Amino acid sequence: MESRAKLFGHPIHQMLIVFPLGLLATGVAFDVIYLIWGDPTMSTVAFYMIAAGIIGGFLAAPFGLIDWVAIPSGTPAKSIGLMHGLGNVVVLLLFIGSWWLRYSSGSSNYIPWTSALALSFVGTALALVTGWMGGELVGRLGVGVDDGANLDAPNSMSG
Repeated sequence: MESRAKLFGHPIHQMLIVFPLGLLATGVAFDVIYLIWGDPTMSTVAFYMIAAGIIGGFLAAPFGLIDWVAIPSGTPAKSIGLMHGLGNVVVLLLFIGSWWLRYSSGSSNYIPWTSALALSFVGTALALVTGWMGGELVGRLGVGVDDGANLDAPNSMSG
């Protein structure tokens, strides 16, 4: 099934999801570095990575919804897509909660409380599951894949 939202022949959702996934995971990586070495600069970096990841998630979501609406009802792809999308809404809510707790901590370095860390760690674990579901949709079920895709197909730059 071909994507309904494309830019230069490529699915927009698939192009954009790398940003929230990468930024949110990087935020958690900086949290771990902060926990190991105690450098408050790392918590500040995590704060801004999470903020950017949340923005990226909001940018990617509408394009995923456009593609999900086009999936025929009663197919495994429709139900997996629903779980993928709803799961990612929960991921964003967990990270928004984590970001807000850091913001409201009163610290100039956005030192995370234990609850902020827990929300981001749970959000990361859930993002691994929802990311796998997204890979299942594209790689196994062919959602967002050009109908004429094959190993010898002309590429989008060849005209």
